[in-house]
Amino acid sequence: MDEILRQATLVLRGMWKYHWLGLLSAWGIALLSVVVVFRIPDRYEASARIFVDTQSILKPLMSGLAIEPNMDQQIMILSRTLISRPNVEKLVRMADLDLDMGRRASVEALIDELMKTLSIKNASRDNLYTLAYTDPQPDRAKRVVQSLVSIFVESSLGSKRKDSDSAKKFIDDQILVYQTKLEAAENRLKEFKLKHLATQAGEGKDYFGRMNEVTADLERAKLELREVENSRDALKREIAGENPVLLADTPDAASIPEIDGRIDAQKRNLDALLQRFTERHPDVVGARRMIGELEEQKRQEVAARKKLGVSTPTAASTNPVYQKLKVSLAESEASVASLRTRVTEYQSRYNQLKDAMQMIPQIEAELVQLNRDYDVHRKNYDSLVARRESASISGEMDASTAAVDFRLIDPPRVGSRPVYPNRLLLLPMTLVLALGAGFFFPFVASQFRPVFFDARALREMTGLPLLGIVSKKVSAADVVRNKWRLRLFIAGSLALFAAYGSGTALLIYLSAWTT
Repeated sequence: MDEILRQATLVLRGMWKYHWLGLLSAWGIALLSVVVVFRIPDRYEASARIFVDTQSILKPLMSGLAIEPNMDQQIMILSRTLISRPNVEKLVRMADLDLDMGRRASVEALIDELMKTLSIKNASRDNLYTLAYTDPQPDRAKRVVQSLVSIFVESSLGSKRKDSDSAKKFIDDQILVYQTKLEAAENRLKEFKLKHLATQAGEGKDYFGRMNEVTADLERAKLELREVENSRDALKREIAGENPVLLADTPDAASIPEIDGRIDAQKRNLDALLQRFTERHPDVVGARRMIGELEEQKRQEVAARKKLGVSTPTAASTNPVYQKLKVSLAESEASVASLRTRVTEYQSRYNQLKDAMQMIPQIEAELVQLNRDYDVHRKNYDSLVARRESASISGEMDASTAAVDFRLIDPPRVGSRPVYPNRLLLLPMTLVLALGAGFFFPFVASQFRPVFFDARALREMTGLPLLGIVSKKVSAADVVRNKWRLRLFIAGSLALFAAYGSGTALLIYLSAWTT
């Protein structure tokens, strides 16, 4: 930071050596810029405001029934294309701007200038337009704006509509064409559906959708089957390590663990089904039938063992853990059987769809194409019929109402004060320019003819060893002379600011007085 301050101080001291050059430069640039500002010709602005009413009382009443052109968009397009070369040439003739110009080149230059200076602005979203033009002559600016207003108002917006009869005839011809196409598409679709009635997909799903659904169901069923089989194998391994009998008591009630386990599993399944269904539900009836068959099988097994003299274990002599494992194994076996049946069914469906893979996609693709053609023709036909009715209503409505109403809100007028140049703004800018010149020229001079004010700067610039320095003795006369020079410089600088201040005040007073 200290080094930066030292360098800035050296630069300022170098610039101060040429401070008289800076003061003269500031005064010269100030006088020159002030003369340029006051020699800029005044330009007066003429303006007018026009309101374009595009609303009609029938428009909200006939909304949705008649075809109403977008008049707002047409007005916007007209406002953007109004300043075109043909319109500007017409404006030059209407405003008598070409009377004093004999050569064609001068007229072309005038047209180019008008196209650059004319302006049309949309004041708001309510179709309120402002037409403006600036010119050194107030009367000519007013004539130009008046001519521009006439061209804008006289533009035929709604008169160049298409003939209703020709539009209706064209729509009728298109209706006949699409009617023929629609009948042909309906016949093709009917014949196709009758030909491939057995292969039609249901529930709104195509072939690939059904194929993906069956494949997902098959994979899900296989996964569940593997899970249940693994569980069953684990139960078998646990049963193999358990002793089925704990004590050898005398039998008082016959018991067969395998069948008892399956009976218990079916009873639990029956209890679960009864919580959701009634007694007449097929699953409830099937579960009761399965329990009856298992009990009958148990009775036959007990009778066979008694006949052969084989004792059956009693409930008291059976290992409880072993019995629970057998019950779980029976449930797993039942689940395995059920899932195998499900896998077989899904596999059968998958095989059927896979066998029809060569035929179904082609049929479905043809059906989709036929439906698409029919929908397109039907949509176009309905749209044409609706547009024919709208065209009829629109033709009758256009014949009874006016499309656009132009209202001149503010007639063309010219302000008493020029709008350009803004000298109150340009004068401070010239002061800034003069001050910039007052700093710039001394800086450039100090860079071209540098002066070293201390030994360190000289040593750093040359890179040579410094043996010593010689001081200058300042006399009393030099001190007095330097003070007078400083006072003269300050007076010259203050005079520059005072001149700008008085000039700005005078300009403000003259502007207020002319107003």
